[in-house]
Amino acid sequence: MSPKKKVIESIPEKVFSDLSHGQITPLGLLQSGNNYTFLVRIENEFGEQCMGIYKPFRGEAPLSDFPDGALYKREVASYLVSKALGWEFIPPTVVRDGPYGIGSLQLYIEHNPEENYFTLRGTHNKEFQKICIFDFLTNNADRKGGHCLLGANGRIWGIDHGLTFNVLEKLRTVIWEYSGQPISIELQKDLKKLYIQITTDATLLKSLNDLISMEELQSFVERLDQIVRNAIFPKLDLTGRRSWPYPLL
Repeated sequence: MSPKKKVIESIPEKVFSDLSHGQITPLGLLQSGNNYTFLVRIENEFGEQCMGIYKPFRGEAPLSDFPDGALYKREVASYLVSKALGWEFIPPTVVRDGPYGIGSLQLYIEHNPEENYFTLRGTHNKEFQKICIFDFLTNNADRKGGHCLLGANGRIWGIDHGLTFNVLEKLRTVIWEYSGQPISIELQKDLKKLYIQITTDATLLKSLNDLISMEELQSFVERLDQIVRNAIFPKLDLTGRRSWPYPLL
């Protein structure tokens, strides 16, 4: 008898309402990273609970190459792009006014802490190809191996998208094994659908422009246009620019 495959479930719609309106109770400060990040409990009006990751604006460390107080907005903008692509590997993320002020609130994903991109490399190729393309589109400056999670239901998730949408070239990622390879027809279709949506849907444009600047939005559209016209995975830059994040994990 063949082993039973894990069921990859979708996120219930009520989670978005819970994230947007539920009562937030801080449970503790997570120790990794330079910014204040809190594990929180979210409880809706019916007493149902879930866990979340809360990143307040007030806890963001200033950076020389990103505008002050903008990282939490980039978390939400990244989620919107993932959702518009139909890939949704980023957990649901909203802007919330929490216990320590305005910030991002993301659904916490139960996952195996022993697994990361490096332990999973060579499997889940379709999922990692999506993340690779997404990081190019959003100009992600910090795709560490530990930012790729294996959920309890067997699904691959991506987290930590605060360092995205910079106008300057910033792509730093651990996912380079697809460098220069052609993008599948299936993923090309998703990219073309997004391009049509981003160039015709005023709602999506406004939602993104509420979170990132018009210049950053234009750079994003230019990268999308580039990869639609030339459907290959981003090429590893060996000219001296740092293409890997630090640390790698």
